[in-house]
Amino acid sequence: MTGETTPLEVVLKRDRLVVAVGLAVISGLAWCWLLAGAGTGMSVQAMTTWWFPPPIRASLTHHWTLAYAISMFFMWWIMMIAMMTPSAAPMILLYARAHRFEVKLGRLRSVAAPTLSFAAGYLLAWMAFSILATAAQWGLERAGVLHTMLMWSIVPVFSAALLLAAGIYQLTPLKSACLKQCRSPVQFLAENFRPGVVGAMGMGWKHGVFCLGCCWALMALLFAGGIMNLVWIAGLAIFVLLEKVSAFGNWIARLGGAALIGGSFLVLVYR
Repeated sequence: MTGETTPLEVVLKRDRLVVAVGLAVISGLAWCWLLAGAGTGMSVQAMTTWWFPPPIRASLTHHWTLAYAISMFFMWWIMMIAMMTPSAAPMILLYARAHRFEVKLGRLRSVAAPTLSFAAGYLLAWMAFSILATAAQWGLERAGVLHTMLMWSIVPVFSAALLLAAGIYQLTPLKSACLKQCRSPVQFLAENFRPGVVGAMGMGWKHGVFCLGCCWALMALLFAGGIMNLVWIAGLAIFVLLEKVSAFGNWIARLGGAALIGGSFLVLVYR
């Protein structure tokens, strides 16, 4: 009947709520998967240590099969989804709002796909990172730097080097430039808005690349503290979120960098 509102129209009018719930569900499922061991068979207790550097234990050589490599890739990618989705949510929600505004003006068609495409493009950038991280994990295990089962550094000098590199990167202009893009979603959308599903995915990919440029060195610290160490996973996720959404995000980034540099020297002194 004329004047009636269909259930689909009701949902579309609340698109931002739908997107927010969807992002929360995706992040929640990813965290549940991590807590369940991420396909490694490890318990929460086995995956957790507050000690840093982690305990140095003898590690056996482990032969990687194709199935194991694929498992490690999904471990990394789902971990990145769990860690990065909360900090990306403000950008994705703002994109949903901008898209709806354009629809109201008659410039775009009323479809939900572009917002999904934006989020997919963002996660694809972290998929690319996960491929590189999996390759790095394989190489470091073969070099005897990482424990094959516990997945953390067993070489204090390597741990110190990662801390130092991440700390220095936190203070570089490139880090600041990428963080600025992540902290300014309105400016990013104004400068990069593209219509359609393909345009949305490209925007999501570009934002993901900026986010990757902002956080890759921090994510590399998982090799030091433990790839599946829930303490480091949660700690880094919270730090990244504060960097991006806090009013003092730039200062948090710089102070974090100074702390990492100081921590690298402490590891060398007390190793």
